[in-house]
Amino acid sequence: MIDLTINEEQLERTIKRAKEKNIIIPTFEEMENPELVPDRIKNKLKNIGLWDINSYNLFRVTWKNEPVKNGGLYSGVNYIELPKELTGVDAKIIALVGKWFPTGSHKVGATFGCLVPRLITGQFDPTFHKAVWPSTGNYCRGGAYDADLLSCESIAILPEGMSQERFDWLTKVAGEVIATPGSESNVKEIFDKSWELKKTRDNVVVFNQFDEFGNHLWHYEVTGHAMEEVLKEVMGPDDKYAGVVLTSGSSGTLGCGDYLKELYPTSKIVVGEALQCPTLLSNGYGAHRIEGIGDKHVPWIHNVKNTDMIIDVDDNDSMGLVRVFNEPAGKDYLKEMNVSKRLIEQLPLLGISSAANVIMAIKFAKYYELTKNDIVMTVFTDSMELYKSRLKEMEEEYNNSYGKIDAAVDYHQHLLGLSTDYMEELTYYDKKRIHNLKYYTWIEQQGKELDELNAQWYDCEDYWGNIHKQVGKIDKLIKEFNKRTGLLKT
Repeated sequence: MIDLTINEEQLERTIKRAKEKNIIIPTFEEMENPELVPDRIKNKLKNIGLWDINSYNLFRVTWKNEPVKNGGLYSGVNYIELPKELTGVDAKIIALVGKWFPTGSHKVGATFGCLVPRLITGQFDPTFHKAVWPSTGNYCRGGAYDADLLSCESIAILPEGMSQERFDWLTKVAGEVIATPGSESNVKEIFDKSWELKKTRDNVVVFNQFDEFGNHLWHYEVTGHAMEEVLKEVMGPDDKYAGVVLTSGSSGTLGCGDYLKELYPTSKIVVGEALQCPTLLSNGYGAHRIEGIGDKHVPWIHNVKNTDMIIDVDDNDSMGLVRVFNEPAGKDYLKEMNVSKRLIEQLPLLGISSAANVIMAIKFAKYYELTKNDIVMTVFTDSMELYKSRLKEMEEEYNNSYGKIDAAVDYHQHLLGLSTDYMEELTYYDKKRIHNLKYYTWIEQQGKELDELNAQWYDCEDYWGNIHKQVGKIDKLIKEFNKRTGLLKT
């Protein structure tokens, strides 16, 4: 359960700070249905850029922003359907687009779900505490951004091997940026630094994306409803929703699969990881290039018992797609393969982990021999806007030469030539094996309780169901908070 105990003394200071800084907090209901946002706030947004450090941008923590960088309001859910000309499979592969969130990634939603419950209960005092955001990339960016909008100081922790764009942006937003050794695979080093801060500073609150249920809950509620809305829009009378495929960073986004499985009980939840670090598939370890995926452990917030399949993605496939989708020669070759000009222009909406999600969706469709009446859902977490330095690095590595033959090889090998290897349908005991891996990280290293670990498995429905029921209570507390600031009336 998310702790919603009220600390009234700290809450009073938080309300005072919010009133001084003109901070109004949106409810989960408003993030799902932004048409409910007050007209006064919509009028303000018309003059605010999507990435601006402005508290009104809290009302852009939604999948329904107009796809523009400045002054946009709301439209329908941002999504793309990938055709057979690109994927090589008959199934409809549909992805929600994360670029049109502030910071260019949906992680501002996950971090909202973690920080806001602590603020509206007074557990986090912005006049004293600092929010620590341990992450492999986008989560600490989203956390620093949300914290700034909510007038909270923050500390971002991420591996030194992450893209330069992340560090450049964070230095402008976070109060402190700490680089830990390694790359996206080095999650333990991030945890160790978090413990060091907790032991040496008395004013830090760590929001660990891998164990914060607000992360899971935001995706269960907001991303889940967005996917439901898309399915209602695109499904014909003969169509069937087959499942959702998502790489496991913190496993927070997998919460949308829990929501959809309640609506479509026969659907699958598929979790992905890098083949170069096959923790879920074979208790393995290693390093890889799919930025944003933290691994070598099973996140505490992963509902393993509700997961149906593992797909491991070769990072060579992901990087191959990145090149063919973004290099001029790649775009020209896709045009020759009858991919529409409009879709080619949209392909930079896929970042590196988004390419991995597409690869998973294709492998999933091939494995289950899905037809044109089957729909697979996934997410484009972020876009290539956050990885321009990686493209430049690859260009330099290959002497700036990327021609038609290179594009043809990438298209046929890393897209059409994808096979069904390195996949596993999970039996009861396969799932239990993965769940049991949580013991070594979370009980032995991070101090969680064994009783809770067992409850996640043996009382699965009640454990996760009780978390999901907290949305209404959180919305009620948000409304009470806004009422006490009085800002909606002025």
